Amino acid sequence: MATFDFLLQGLLVAAQPMNLLYALIGVTLGTAVGVLPGIGPALTVALLLPVTYRLDPGGSLIMFAGIYYGGMYGGSTTSILLNTPGESASIVTALEGNKMARAGRGGPALATAAIGSFVAGLIATLGLAFIAPYIVKLALVFGPREYFALMVLAFVTVSSAFGDSTLRGLTSLFVGLALAVVGIDQLTGQARLSFGVPELLDGIEVTTLAVAMFAIGETLFIAAQGDKGPDKVEAVRGSVWMSAADWARSWKAWLRGTVIGFPIGAMPAGGAEIGTFLSYATEKRLTKHPEEFGNGAIEGVAGPEAANNASAAGTLVPLLTLGLPTTATAAIMLAGFQQYGLQPGPLLFATNPQLVWGLIASLLIANFMLLVLNLPLIGLWVKLLTIPKPWLYAGILLFATLGTIGANPSVYELGMLLAFGLLGYAMRVFGYPIAPVVVGLILGPLAEQQLRRALSISQGDITVLFTSPIAAVLLVIAAAALIVPLILRARGRGEVLAQLAASED
Repeated sequence: MATFDFLLQGLLVAAQPMNLLYALIGVTLGTAVGVLPGIGPALTVALLLPVTYRLDPGGSLIMFAGIYYGGMYGGSTTSILLNTPGESASIVTALEGNKMARAGRGGPALATAAIGSFVAGLIATLGLAFIAPYIVKLALVFGPREYFALMVLAFVTVSSAFGDSTLRGLTSLFVGLALAVVGIDQLTGQARLSFGVPELLDGIEVTTLAVAMFAIGETLFIAAQGDKGPDKVEAVRGSVWMSAADWARSWKAWLRGTVIGFPIGAMPAGGAEIGTFLSYATEKRLTKHPEEFGNGAIEGVAGPEAANNASAAGTLVPLLTLGLPTTATAAIMLAGFQQYGLQPGPLLFATNPQLVWGLIASLLIANFMLLVLNLPLIGLWVKLLTIPKPWLYAGILLFATLGTIGANPSVYELGMLLAFGLLGYAMRVFGYPIAPVVVGLILGPLAEQQLRRALSISQGDITVLFTSPIAAVLLVIAAAALIVPLILRARGRGEVLAQLAASED
């Protein structure tokens, strides 16, 4: 019953007029950004970090969460009508969704994606509300060695879950950890790697790094691609409403996608794309219409889209309860928490329950808002696909620069923005993931602090890190997190590649 009470209190917080406005702005921006090819929710949240610097923490985080959910909704529109997934989690939707659009059934494809996202988001958000308190109770017994093991798990998670190569993920992580060392040592007060530059004594600003790596680097990367010619947008012909047969074939896929997506999103080695691959493979095995797969099967849209949105809620479980980001957007949201001096984890539930439960409850409200926004306004979202790319990315560059100046008016900070933007561009060119750099900068100082505390208590005995049962289990999970994503990806992508090969034949 306590969870119901907390959730009701959270609904009262989320239902405040300003918070409702923040949620509406978030879901609208998220949907609009999700529709635009090549721009994901992580980039949008990163852009808004400096802009929301002086806003209310609760309202800003509610807006970020709305962008996250909205981006997942909007990504299906690009995949179905343009056959261009905005991010990796939307790849599977494009397989069947675009075939449906070409056959004149783009409306039902968009409808099943929107309703499936709503159903999955609703169930998964309730799952988040009921699971989170139990994880918090477990985490409250953590000491320095347990927290250090948790940080190791976080580092391994972001290294293995992002990108196709674990080695490249680890390389990106160590770049972030190296940047985290810059500044004054928290325990001794000594300056480290500041090279006599006074501005570096406070360390690297997380907001500047996030905006530079995600916004500036991404924009430069897209600009370097050149104009490859206009992509063909499939028109939405006929009604957007689903027939009785579409409903009958979709509702089980929605539920199965939710069941698959939520736990995979909540796992430290999760990630939305893994859930969508497995959901697609499951629907293909269970369908009564195998001949339609590869030619526009509605289950192939319904299941993966539900898994996609269930994963989005699932990723908030480790983020809010343990401070573990398992997606790029979650990493940027972690930076958003730290922007206001908040550290996600078990203590946040004790010290700031109104903010946490208001955020969780706002996701329920955001789901209803998204359903209302998506179905009637499909025509509006489709028109966003016609925005010329030069205008779009020039606007992002301008917005990122002005936001950084507003948060920290300094010529030196602008130089850092440009330098990290070029670093982000180079990493994109050579296939290195961006999110581990940001996570390394955020969690690096915390991991160092807990490690030094644990070694101080044990008088330098390093075996203390392995003698705690909880710490030992977390380190074992970290080792498994290096292996599990490789197996899951190989299995899921094998199914998708086989489907692609079959469709080409």
